[in-house]
Amino acid sequence: MKSSWALQDAKNRFSEVVDKALKEGPQLVTRHGRDAVVIIAADTFRKQVKHKDSLVSFFRKSPLFGVKLEIDRSRDTGREVNL
Repeated sequence: MKSSWALQDAKNRFSEVVDKALKEGPQLVTRHGRDAVVIIAADTFRKQVKHKDSLVSFFRKSPLFGVKLEIDRSRDTGREVNL
């Protein structure tokens, strides 16, 4: 992370924060001394969230796709409860 900004400073100098995010990289904004948000360039964001595959597609690409699992289920039906 190149720079860290207190929330009030980031609000007061928002244009500068955006310019630095575009030129220098992600800008961390803190609130009450704790990390709150990161401001990043839109292109960087798009690269991070580029994967739009479905869950099914994700599992099909898994190295475990096609592995046969032998799963035995218990035939226990629970216990009797007197109502």
